[in-house]
Order: sequence, then structure tokens, then C-alpha cells
Amino acid sequence: MLDFNFTPFPVIETERLLLRRITNDDVNEVFELRSNPETMKYIPRPLVKNNDDALEHIAMIEDKIATNVGINWGITLKDNPKLLGIIGFYRMQPENYRAEIGYMLSPDFHGKGIIPEAVNKLIRYGFDDLKLHSIEAVIDPENFASEKVLEKCGFVKEAHLKEAEFWEGKFLDKVIYSLLDK
Repeated sequence: MLDFNFTPFPVIETERLLLRRITNDDVNEVFELRSNPETMKYIPRPLVKNNDDALEHIAMIEDKIATNVGINWGITLKDNPKLLGIIGFYRMQPENYRAEIGYMLSPDFHGKGIIPEAVNKLIRYGFDDLKLHSIEAVIDPENFASEKVLEKCGFVKEAHLKEAEFWEGKFLDKVIYSLLDK
């Protein structure tokens, strides 16, 4: 079984990006991301309503890192510390050498190849450093932008679960993509 340890926190660099720890200083950006109906459209979670909610979200991220059950990075450009998005591994299954990847990005930065760049780097980190065997992504079937990112990064559609989640009075489908370590 895998033994995850996120201390010290792994800061990750790509060509253009710095993936760094999210702190309370990012509260305004976390609030912008998690309160925006556009960025949250395909994420069945409550919108944050104020900075206290955003700070609670940051505390939850921090708690998962401290207990080694999940990890999120803030996505920033190398030359600007402002948080543009969040990416991380969720629902980690050390017994199955598997984790789920998820991400969100400020609409101002859509279409610039930021998420594929971050996802490709985290794939390598997941397989090489965390020793995962497989990485999955769970998306809304209507989320075509995310589907495109996953396919571009080599993920394969594995399943389409019908009405598998109940959220705000509706049953939602979800699609599972996965990638196996080569």
C-alpha cells in the first residue's frame, strides 16, 4: 500500500507555471473561484458566499495536506503570485495506487493551455513521485472543455454513470476518465 507524505509541501514548476501551496493570503482568489457560478458550473458543491467560507475551504485543503489524504496546489504564473486556479489529487486510494485529479481555473485564463500544462506535470508527479498506478478524473458529461483537456493529456473514457449523483434536486450523470502509468 502506498504511503503518501506531503511534508515538506512539494512546490512544482512547469515552463510557465508555479504550482504552490494555497494560503490564507489567497482568500480573495479562492472566493472568486468558488463563488463564481461559471467556474463552479460542473462542480456539484455549494458556492462559497463570503470570505469566511473561502477561509474554511482553504483550511479544509490544508487539513487534507497535513493528514496526507489529498493535496491541492494553487496555480500561478511564474512571474505573478496571484492565484489563477486550483489543481490537486482528491479521493486518494493508497490501497489501489490510484487518485482522482481535479482542477478549476479563472475564466480570464481559459483557452491558454494552462490546465493541460499543469495536468501533464501532475501526471508525472503522480506516477513518478507518488508511485500511483492510475489517475482518474470525474467530470460532468456536458463539460466539453474538461473532456478536451483530459483527452489531450492521454486520458481514456472509462465509464459513463447515469444519474449517479444527486445534487440540488437533480440526478447528475458523471463520466470517468482514467490514465494508467506506462
